[in-house]
Amino acid sequence: MIDPKKIRKDFKILDSEKVPIYFDSACMSLKPNSVVEAMNQYYYEFPACANRSPHKLGQKATKKVEEARKNVAKFINANSEKEIIFTRNTTEGINLLANSFPFEKGDIVLITDKEHNSNLVPWLRLKEKIGIVLKIIPSNDDNTFNLNKFAELVKGTKFVSIVHTSNLDGVTNPAEEIIKIAHQAGALVMLDVAQSIAHRKIDVRKLDVDFLVFSGHKMLGPTGTGVFYGKQKLLEDLSPFIVGGDTVEYTTYEDYKMLPVPEKFEAGLQDYAGIIGLGEAIKYLDKLDFGDIAKHELELNSYLTRELEKFPQIKIIGPLDPKLRSGIIDFYISNTDMHKFAIMLDEMGNIAVRSGQHCVHSWFHAKKIYNSLRISLYVYNTMDEAEVFIKSLTKILKII
Repeated sequence: MIDPKKIRKDFKILDSEKVPIYFDSACMSLKPNSVVEAMNQYYYEFPACANRSPHKLGQKATKKVEEARKNVAKFINANSEKEIIFTRNTTEGINLLANSFPFEKGDIVLITDKEHNSNLVPWLRLKEKIGIVLKIIPSNDDNTFNLNKFAELVKGTKFVSIVHTSNLDGVTNPAEEIIKIAHQAGALVMLDVAQSIAHRKIDVRKLDVDFLVFSGHKMLGPTGTGVFYGKQKLLEDLSPFIVGGDTVEYTTYEDYKMLPVPEKFEAGLQDYAGIIGLGEAIKYLDKLDFGDIAKHELELNSYLTRELEKFPQIKIIGPLDPKLRSGIIDFYISNTDMHKFAIMLDEMGNIAVRSGQHCVHSWFHAKKIYNSLRISLYVYNTMDEAEVFIKSLTKILKII
């Protein structure tokens, strides 16, 4: 079982004088001390270029970066570390794919109606630029995935780019079934696991997913780090998105030769400290049991859901069953700006939550909902914190 009190000792921010109640892990998770220490070790002991400099410092940096790449490959069960490309975040990974894949005018790209802007805007840009056709899969009434509608729309589709767990409501889409249906229809699939990878086991070989993207900052890792995974043959067929230093084997004034994957996609100096920190975050996650994580989040989510349902003015986004919402509880009050609730919770109880449209503006505009307040839970959260949240919210509702 998850022991949050024990886990909290690994996070300096949770061991300070005025400890925040941090309910914003869907935006960014907290960082264990071991991650920060691994990054500091790079800066203090071998602050050199990886994969370039032959001296001892450079060799140490190269070794640590490649260790991190192997850790990532093992963590998601990739066939090879060559299938792991380091990026700055999920957004860069999706943009890399959108700009590297040989899309043509008329190609159909299929996404859901709950995609983060990072998995919407790149396709809207391609629609403007080359004339792809973007189709939207509508969710069921309770915001769960409509598998029947997907099976209908995927016919003739070239590419499916889909979120695994939604940052809007915590609903996890049936990825294995989606990928199987898409492949039967001749479509390739990219899965955005930014919101799920820290909460459930991701196995790219079991899923048979073609491409996969995620960010380090949502999985106990540093900001400015991410991963773009692809099946090696597919990666070899992609054109590089950004080119320059560290992507080419040689150049002349008339010609150049690209390096193989993954190097051809990792242009310029990388965030070596961040990559090493991401590798350390994966080591930390490897010590946790994903089944225990799910049980812990469900216990907290169930309590918060029961308490929120006592307020008739509060409307929870997504299915009411907390088992279907991972560690997320997103809610709103009609005709109310939820930003002021977030500010008051912060001022009254030092409670950090997210308010707004959560980079899913398209969904909010379609539903004509102004904004919402999102609680997102993780392994370091406690039942005591959940109770403080409900008490603080109750006080606010009495005065607003």
